[in-house]
Amino acid sequence: MTRTVLITGAAGNIGTKLRAHFSSLGWTLRLLDVDAHGDAAIQAADLAEWNDAWVGQFAGVDTVIHLAGNPSPRTSWESAQRLNIDLTANVYEAAAAHGVRRVVFASSNWVMAGHRPAPGTLTTDMAPYPINPYGVSKLVGERMGHSLHARRCVSVICFRIGYLQRGENLPGPHMGWSTWGQAMWLSNRDLCQAMERAVLADSVGFAVLNLMSDNPGMRWDIETTKRTIGYAPRDGAAPIVTEAIEQDERGALDLRRMVERLDEVLQERRW
Repeated sequence: MTRTVLITGAAGNIGTKLRAHFSSLGWTLRLLDVDAHGDAAIQAADLAEWNDAWVGQFAGVDTVIHLAGNPSPRTSWESAQRLNIDLTANVYEAAAAHGVRRVVFASSNWVMAGHRPAPGTLTTDMAPYPINPYGVSKLVGERMGHSLHARRCVSVICFRIGYLQRGENLPGPHMGWSTWGQAMWLSNRDLCQAMERAVLADSVGFAVLNLMSDNPGMRWDIETTKRTIGYAPRDGAAPIVTEAIEQDERGALDLRRMVERLDEVLQERRW
């Protein structure tokens, strides 16, 4: 089944991988990025600034894959506001204005980062817990997507994407963030298969879904993702624990205990 898909942030890590995959399916692609990097197929556009030149590219589009924004967890509040919140609002509005059927929003595991030290399965219906401007901006993007569906009847799928490295993207302790990072690994082909399913899936109004490979022992729930869009991950890797990782895990546990104790003290001092 052919589709017309618009990708924002098309020159980035995920955009480059999806472009190759969707092209192999014979889909028609429209590509936007703040920097085209000399690629004639990509239209350079600052999506944080409303402009009819790029907004017109949304006409006749079936699905928008919205990847554009500042991808760094270390982004400042100023950057997160402009590039992740204001920019996303513009993309949602352009999609609604041109009758786009579905928007797939690249949210992030950072929406749940505060749950790292605690036990239990991480589902998308539990309370979010962002700990930095980046995570907050992604949560805002999800909620704007919910509003877009409720008010403008646009289907919106928000993927809380795991750990996807550039290039070959092999799993292992080199990834950083200890076992927490490794357990969120998302392979290139699982990424592409999930995004393909997000374009094709029927009867999805609004959904927030975890997107990781099928990593043994991970806390992230992907059963909901499988049921909702027919995601069928083919890859998975168990975390490799080194001495340095064990030390990092102990430090995370100590930090959790300190935060819990601080919260107890604050609760005791409230009027």
